[in-house]
Amino acid sequence: MPTLDEITFQHPSEKEFARLLNFYGIRWEYEPRVFPLTRAADGRVLSAFAPDFYLPDQDLYIELTTQSTRLNNLKNRKVRRLQELYPTINIKLLNRRDLRGLAIKYAFPDPAASNTAEGHPRDHA
Repeated sequence: MPTLDEITFQHPSEKEFARLLNFYGIRWEYEPRVFPLTRAADGRVLSAFAPDFYLPDQDLYIELTTQSTRLNNLKNRKVRRLQELYPTINIKLLNRRDLRGLAIKYAFPDPAASNTAEGHPRDHA
């Protein structure tokens, strides 16, 4: 497993989630794959999606979002589009409420405390 200091996480909640995975010995990779979502007529990638984590033993991608529910539309659309284009890919979106529940249950910092209204920068790409 990678050490937390070897990776530059995009958002503090990702580092806390990785810390939780390490604590439980769950193998993970950080942003290991980019999935093209839309292409131009000439084949250029116009938009893509890189889920935050991949859990190889579960064959599961995890995307975290700390945005408020009403700002989640872009992230939800990306996850749905990924599922349409890549139906064999397993992905789970953990939202602000899910992460807050994990923070309470496992006593790590509340991800919303370090959040901005816009989420992290990649949310708008």
